[in-house]
Amino acid sequence: MIYLDNAATTRPDEAAVDKALKYLKEKFFNPSSLYREGFEVHREMEAARKNIMAHVVKNDKYEMIFTSCGSEADNMALFSCARRGNLVITKGEHAAIYNSAAALSKLGTEVRYAELNADGSVNEDSLLSLIDEDTRLVSVIHVNNETGAINNILDLSAKVKKKNSSTVFHSDGVQAFGKIPFNLDNCIDLYTISAHKIGGIRGVAGLIKRKSLTLHPLIYGGGQEKGLRGGTENVFSIKQFEYAAEKKFSMLKHDFNAVQRLNAYLRNALSSELFEILSSENASPYILSVSAKGLRGEILLHMLNDEGLIVGTGSACSSKNRYSRVMLACGLNEKRADGVLRLSFSPSNTEEEVKEAASLLNQCAQLLKERMQ
Repeated sequence: MIYLDNAATTRPDEAAVDKALKYLKEKFFNPSSLYREGFEVHREMEAARKNIMAHVVKNDKYEMIFTSCGSEADNMALFSCARRGNLVITKGEHAAIYNSAAALSKLGTEVRYAELNADGSVNEDSLLSLIDEDTRLVSVIHVNNETGAINNILDLSAKVKKKNSSTVFHSDGVQAFGKIPFNLDNCIDLYTISAHKIGGIRGVAGLIKRKSLTLHPLIYGGGQEKGLRGGTENVFSIKQFEYAAEKKFSMLKHDFNAVQRLNAYLRNALSSELFEILSSENASPYILSVSAKGLRGEILLHMLNDEGLIVGTGSACSSKNRYSRVMLACGLNEKRADGVLRLSFSPSNTEEEVKEAASLLNQCAQLLKERMQ
């Protein structure tokens, strides 16, 4: 089996799992407990929080809330900061942002949508034109989860603040954290990260926030996470996230270069008669989106699956929709959007796997094309 859907989820790092197992088997105590063992677990959880955040935060102006997933973190950002005035998002946002914005619209918030460039990045002029004195929150995805386009959130956030200094700037960094080099600066107020995209296990994520920013909980309970997220913390998953992140960031440049080579090979090996490359050369190398010319991507996906190759058709969170709204926003017509496949890499993928994947993609697309004639 060749797995090229790593943007949906990654294989958990076994060493990180093994290292964290003691928090299931031995140090299973509730971190909110007052006895010595619980307090020790709490201290180790706080160390994990600090260590995870330190990979992208180089000052003491930020803190992090642990959540169950990136979607929860995105929801907390929007429902805390965009209940009045207007909210500006891009047409390329993950469903967790896009659908939260739709829900806020029903509650009375005006939602404004910034246009995309052809590669899936936000059109800067469109974004900035939507901001006025009533803009409460701007959310711009860091790395587009369907095309891999990288938005320069440092530059964009500074320009947003220049137009309205009180506007809160959030970015969903789920496809960026642990994959591309960056550090947060003071113009970014909120930033979402997730464990299972970098070798962590599902069930834990984080919302990095500027300390001075006031948020409101989605889940009420016993006062955990400084009262912002009720529920006993998942210490095993949190520690495994810490260990997986430590490994990812120690190998960040090496992995980036390795994945870049795999991406480049696949770009060149796919038949130009059968596939159109959609992701730009400047996109994150971890994601390569293509369109099978005149073919339906979902049918091709199942053919490839039967041959032992696993790929995606776009965001796993929007897999029930035939046409990707993100791809349509990039300017694709429905025919081109219908053929979209998303190929996403991990440093654990080998050159041999990618060569075999290219061969299978070309073979299956050619066979499907012949069947349709």
